[in-house]
Amino acid sequence: MTRQHSQTFYLGSRFFPARQRAAVWAVYAACRAGDDIVDEGEGTSAERELVEWWTRVRAAFAGEPGPHPVDTALAWAAAHWPIPLAAFEELHEGLKMDLHGHPYRTRDDLDLYCRRVAGVVGFMIAPICGYSGGERTLHHALRLGQAMQLTNILRDVGEDLERGRVYLPHALLGEYGVTRAMLEGGTVTPEYRALMRHLSDLAREWYAEGRQGIPCLHGSARLAVQAAARSYEGILDDLARGDFDNFRRRAHVSGTRKLLMLPQAWWELRGAVVRA
Repeated sequence: MTRQHSQTFYLGSRFFPARQRAAVWAVYAACRAGDDIVDEGEGTSAERELVEWWTRVRAAFAGEPGPHPVDTALAWAAAHWPIPLAAFEELHEGLKMDLHGHPYRTRDDLDLYCRRVAGVVGFMIAPICGYSGGERTLHHALRLGQAMQLTNILRDVGEDLERGRVYLPHALLGEYGVTRAMLEGGTVTPEYRALMRHLSDLAREWYAEGRQGIPCLHGSARLAVQAAARSYEGILDDLARGDFDNFRRRAHVSGTRKLLMLPQAWWELRGAVVRA
């Protein structure tokens, strides 16, 4: 599931030792199962499936998983690492925001959504990595997850519109002179480019803040997270190269480019570890 749905996350996960890698995949797959429900389901059926998903997650944490392999894997991971159930509870709230069509009026709404559906994944992964630095490191992990989610939002504006979703806050749209009609028309205007640059800069600020916590992770987890973060931030570079047209093209980082990023990621991390 990890390889199929997120090649970037999968690439980073390959740097974990085998047991940690399995736990990371279990967490990703459990999160992805919930995300698929709100993206692919409809109406009351999706609501019922999301309730069932949350019940399965809690059962896995209680050591009573259902027969699905994802449930079994999550139960194993939760039994061996102190993964917080509260993080999954926040994810559940974020998935309900998608299911119920939560309005995004301000930056605060966007920040909260990014926290709930991705930022808290940092809380799930950090205990598997092992870390020092306490709450400060967890804050950086949260920021890194938020940066990745904002990157997803900027990459997928056109695709989300097809689902009737707009995550760009109304206040920011108004500030930059971008209307819903312009979005639905797929019009890449100077005003829209300015808005995309603003949000891309915000995502890069979050990446920079999030990377400060990577040296506090233990062992090869540092390179695993650094590689995933660098690859994901590369999506913003490709979005800019495409003149911020996220209606007719999907920004991405090729497998070759991801591999070429690895030496730089290792070198940056080496310097950060020396300074830490």
